[in-house]
Amino acid sequence: MNPGFELRHLRYFVAVADELHFGRAARRLGIAQPPLSQQIQRLEAFVGVSLLERTKRRVELTPAGELFLSDARRILADVESTAAAARRVAQGQTGSLTVAFAASVMFLALPQIIRRFRELFPGVHLELRELPTGSQLVALRTGEIEVGFLREPPPDPSLRMETVMREQFVIALSKGHPLSQRRQVVVADLAHEDFVLFPSDVAPGLHAQVVALCAAAGFTPRVRQVSRELYTTVSLVEAEMGVTIIPESVRQIGWRGVKYFPIDGPQAETRIDAAWRVDNNSPVVRSFLEIARLASATRRTRGVIESRQR
Repeated sequence: MNPGFELRHLRYFVAVADELHFGRAARRLGIAQPPLSQQIQRLEAFVGVSLLERTKRRVELTPAGELFLSDARRILADVESTAAAARRVAQGQTGSLTVAFAASVMFLALPQIIRRFRELFPGVHLELRELPTGSQLVALRTGEIEVGFLREPPPDPSLRMETVMREQFVIALSKGHPLSQRRQVVVADLAHEDFVLFPSDVAPGLHAQVVALCAAAGFTPRVRQVSRELYTTVSLVEAEMGVTIIPESVRQIGWRGVKYFPIDGPQAETRIDAAWRVDNNSPVVRSFLEIARLASATRRTRGVIESRQR
């Protein structure tokens, strides 16, 4: 394109064509009338034809000007539409996002995060996948998912991680178990019990925490049954296949035949991290993480208020 031509020349021409008066067009554009006339002349020189008929009394479009006006409006509209689309992409308002989560995280702040993101960014296609921590780590590394919510993930130099949720562990017993009749049960009381436990390849950090809690109480858990899902774990506890230690949020599923006992102390807390690849600078990911951070801060504030009110 001729270096003397600029997009503003189209805007100037459209303003004159709308007003059919150089003075009014100049006021509309916020420039002086002589420079406006010069720029229109430069545009006509670039196009190679007269676009406007000028007399002392009026300004009219030539037949070539009529045709040029239609295309000029379309070009300006296309440019604005493209610019607006680019701004939406840069602001994380459009595109797609794949988020994975461990099943029990749905009982914490994740539904609130998802709902708020969809309200603020309806133009983003959000895909959700339920995956255990081990599978999420693999999917994050390969780019199959963009954000994961993982329980106690191990360090990974290819990922950034940020804690967004925390919750306590509880002991889960069948209501038919003799220990369930007590007012209080501690981890040491489980030393001679059979355990239902999830394997380390599914949730390595969570598995290690439970083993560490038992070790601190002086024993190694005797695993009778392995379960790859937390809700299956509690179902097996209800069936009297063993006892377990699980995150407190799992209680919300509502097994009537299971009784829960809190575990005190900082070691009995599990965290959920949001994780994403270190090389992922997507505006959509940034927007989603900002909402996750806000939800986390709101949840912590609510927890402080509730604890003070007790």
